[in-house]
Amino acid sequence: MKALFVLLLVQLCSASLVPEREKDPEYWRRQAQETLQNALRLQRLNQNVAKNLILFLGDGMGVSTVTAARILKGQLQHGQGEESLLEMDKFPFVALAKTYNTNAQVPDSAGTATAYLCGVKANEGTLGVSAGVTRDRCNTTKGQEVTSILRWAKEAGKAVGIVTTTRVTHATPSAAYAHSANRDWYSDGEMPPDALEGGCKDIARQLVENIPEIEVILGGGRKYMYPKNVSDVEYPHEDKHRGTRLDGRNLVQAWHEAKPHGKVAEYVWHRRGLLALNLSRVDFLLGESLHLRVPWHQLGALGEPVSCPGVLGQLQWPVILPRQALHEAVELDRAIGLATRLTSTQDTLSVVTADHSHVFTFGGYTPRGNPIFGLAPMQSDVDRKPFTSILYGNGPGYKIVAGERENVSAVDFAHADYQAQSAVPLRQETHGGEDVAVFARGPMAHLLHGVHEQNYIPHAMAYAACIGSNRGHCNTAARPATPLLLPFLGLLLLLLC
Repeated sequence: MKALFVLLLVQLCSASLVPEREKDPEYWRRQAQETLQNALRLQRLNQNVAKNLILFLGDGMGVSTVTAARILKGQLQHGQGEESLLEMDKFPFVALAKTYNTNAQVPDSAGTATAYLCGVKANEGTLGVSAGVTRDRCNTTKGQEVTSILRWAKEAGKAVGIVTTTRVTHATPSAAYAHSANRDWYSDGEMPPDALEGGCKDIARQLVENIPEIEVILGGGRKYMYPKNVSDVEYPHEDKHRGTRLDGRNLVQAWHEAKPHGKVAEYVWHRRGLLALNLSRVDFLLGESLHLRVPWHQLGALGEPVSCPGVLGQLQWPVILPRQALHEAVELDRAIGLATRLTSTQDTLSVVTADHSHVFTFGGYTPRGNPIFGLAPMQSDVDRKPFTSILYGNGPGYKIVAGERENVSAVDFAHADYQAQSAVPLRQETHGGEDVAVFARGPMAHLLHGVHEQNYIPHAMAYAACIGSNRGHCNTAARPATPLLLPFLGLLLLLLC
């Protein structure tokens, strides 16, 4: 009888959460008709040449993360959440991308980055190379290199940039410029002797040498740019932040020296230095922190080269920490909104997607408006303990206390660093294998529709911008490229044409 009373109470509370307007069938009919009219207007396709390309990449941003982030955004605005819209939700064209690697059902970030940047699927753990390359085998790399849409844009005379909240040498952004048999070869200090002897280059070196005229590079990972044991400029007394290079090179200095005579190249390593720049007088910009893993509640408060509210770049989720992951997803969405306001759909193709998902889910028959980080309105009918709506399929959140599942009511599950419970114990949570969403807006956005292989994405974007190999449809008298350095910086892979 007690259980029945609880169930009835939940049902009654849920009913009281229904907004009054939603009880009127006409509300839903009007909403559907407005959506229908908007869809009909899309029959007039935007077939302009895209002068600008912007690719927003949420690392690990699966569909469940998008949905949960939408609810959080609405709740931060004091709404119930479910009815709110993310900026990416407003993009008129949506597709699904199949994320598998050539040798992996559930992918890693290197193989997926090669797909959505280079247009070729690859083996897990490999960057900017074909599936003919075996991970860790330097001697399989030669002749298997594949180029990225960033290089295609640069060869077409465009200004290009990479902005990320992770290391610039991380797998996700580095496929834009690097070719490597191992995503972890950040500097030569992380490479095995046989790879060095075989002539393979580390990723940081390739950042400086492969495409030396990338106009904007912002992210983390500066220790891979400096000789081994060189003290960090910001944390001189912490050994873990010292340089890692064995070749003795200072790659920041090499980056400066590679720039054409008469061009202004600026290097910054904190937010103050970034904001002090007059970007209209800067030709090349390199900004490197240690690693832009900034807790969500401190965004914009630290001395890192991040401009908040959000802007453009690649965002990497802190997995298993749902509060941080979803707040960063909302920040990414603010970046998308800012870019939308500063550009025009007539000449700018914007694409939002993910490299892969995570084993993140939320459920439990929660009532309308339930706090996204809150408890489900029931206890387990097996162990009689409460559980949070957000859970993970595997990872370090698996905890046994006194032989039983941890009772979440005994911990602060609302804390920013709370690790959500997981079904299977692993030291590190794994990626998910399902398709990810692709949102598109602007010239030729309609080419991103239905279900695609992930490597299709850069081909569609290149077609829209008349860059790369597929240019037979292009008008040679199309608008000239206008180099563009936006007066804001931030979170994602950025192609500025």
